[in-house]
Amino acid sequence: MKIAIVGQQDFGKAVLEAFLARGDQVAAVFCAPEKEGARPDTLRVAAQEKGLQVHQFKSLKAPEAAQAMKEAGADIGIMAFVLQFAPQEFVRIPKHGTIQYHPSLLPKYRGPSSINWPISRGEKETGLTIFRPTDGLDEGAVILQKRTPIGDNDTLGTVYFDRLFPMGVQALLEAADLVVAGRHKEVAQDESQASYEGWFREAEAKINWANHADTIHNLIRGCDPAPGAWTTCNGVKLQLFDSRKELVRTFGAVKGKIGEVVGVEDGRLVISAQGGRIHAGKGKLGDGKKLAAADLVAGGAVQPGTLFGS
Repeated sequence: MKIAIVGQQDFGKAVLEAFLARGDQVAAVFCAPEKEGARPDTLRVAAQEKGLQVHQFKSLKAPEAAQAMKEAGADIGIMAFVLQFAPQEFVRIPKHGTIQYHPSLLPKYRGPSSINWPISRGEKETGLTIFRPTDGLDEGAVILQKRTPIGDNDTLGTVYFDRLFPMGVQALLEAADLVVAGRHKEVAQDESQASYEGWFREAEAKINWANHADTIHNLIRGCDPAPGAWTTCNGVKLQLFDSRKELVRTFGAVKGKIGEVVGVEDGRLVISAQGGRIHAGKGKLGDGKKLAAADLVAGGAVQPGTLFGS
C-alpha cells in the first residue's frame, strides 16, 4: 500500500512507524510548520531521518499542497492528529481518498478537546472514530469505531495514552486496509446525536468549590495532565492532579468550609466540597514544579485550614 500521511507530533510519528513496520510505502508526509521557538515536530524529524519526502505548507489550501499530494501518487491519505484545515480538493486526491482519526465516538464530542469533555462530564464510555474528512469539522461519514470504558479515576492521560493512542494507530491500519480493499462501509453521522465543544482551556478548567464533589472530581480528571484544573491558594494559582473523591453520608460527617483543606490523608490533600471531599495527590503552585501533595504541605505552601479559591 502506498500512503500519504498528514499529521504531527507523537501520534503522527507512531502512525508513520506502524505503516512502515508492516511494509507499506510512505510516498509523502505533510506536517504543519513549527512555530518559532517550538520544539521540533517529532513526526517531521522521524520522517526526515527515514529519508521520506516531507512537506510543511502553511496552508493545505495552497495549490502547492494539492500538487505535492498529486505527485505522491498515494493509494490513500492518512490524517493523524491534524490541526490544519484540509480542503476537499486536497483530501480527495489519493486513489481511495483520505481517512481521519478522531478521539471520540462521533457524532458526539466533535471538536478539538474531545477527550477532556466526556471525562469532565462524568461519561462512562468514550472511543475513537475513523471517518472521511469533509469541510465540516469532524462531520464526515464513519468508517470504523472502537470503544473504551472510562473508569471512575481515569484521567485524560490514562484514557488517551493507555488506550485511545494505541487503539487509534491500529484502527487507522485496519481502516486503511478496508478502504483500499473496497470492503468498508461509510455511515452518515446521526445529526440528532451530534455535539460540538470547543477548546478546553484555562477558563474551562477553573474549579468552583461550590460545585458537587462529583463535578469537581470529574473536572480534575478531565484536565489531568493538561490543561490542569486550577484554583487559587492565598492568591496564587494552584493546579490539582491525581484526584479521588469521598462522598459524605450524613451532616455530621461534613468537615470545614467549602474549599477548605481539612487534612492530609495517605499523602493527599483533603478538600471539602459540596456532597463530599476531594483527595488530591499532586499540585503545582504558581510557576513551580508539580509536586506530591505531601511535599506541598511539608514546604509550607499549603496547610490544613487553607481556604482555596478565596
